[in-house]
Amino acid sequence: MLIATKNQLFILFLALLFPLGIAGQEKCKVLVPEIAGQYMGKCKKGLAHGKGTAIGTDRYVGSFKKGYPNGQGTYTWSTGEVYDGEWLEGERHGIGTYSYTQDGEPVGMTGVWKEDKYIGPVPEKPKVLASTSIEKYTFTRQGDGNQVVINFYLSGNNNSDLENFSAAVTSGSVFESPGRVGFESVSFPFTCKVSYSSWNKTGTNRVYTRFEFQITQPGNWVVNLNNN
Repeated sequence: MLIATKNQLFILFLALLFPLGIAGQEKCKVLVPEIAGQYMGKCKKGLAHGKGTAIGTDRYVGSFKKGYPNGQGTYTWSTGEVYDGEWLEGERHGIGTYSYTQDGEPVGMTGVWKEDKYIGPVPEKPKVLASTSIEKYTFTRQGDGNQVVINFYLSGNNNSDLENFSAAVTSGSVFESPGRVGFESVSFPFTCKVSYSSWNKTGTNRVYTRFEFQITQPGNWVVNLNNN
């Protein structure tokens, strides 16, 4: 007697549930051999593109681009392991969780993946430790490096009229220009406290401003501070 595998039963179920959809997707290819047996979903120029489900020896449910898993999706191996997270051109790339069983116990590993390899835990986001008279702030990581630059704004314009300016940092050498201060060759985690007085939006009086933050993830960072 032949016993159908779970994947075969799942494919049969889909075929019975969506017969017209399957027929319409016969020419839509998935370019990963392990999940290329059957595809249901969006297609573009003969390739899986958009949301879809692909089933072979393994199974993938999520976003595709040009025939490859790309974006957010869940991949289940025939051996039971599961990866739920971000993909790029058929490889785990971005933030995701890999789950498997070891010695009968479930194990989960969440973090950052690059080119299908686990890089490490998800980096901590920058922390604001204190803020006075700041209306809005942003932190932007602009690639790898060891530099932090702070830009000062008032009503959306460069704010170069800062009095009694001071900056205390845990590492790095300083460089300055009007409305801007930076620190290079810093070590992470990096903590910075700036204080100064600035005109308010109406230009009627000066206000004391303080902003203190910590950045843990190494990189070239830009911090924008907008006074209120």
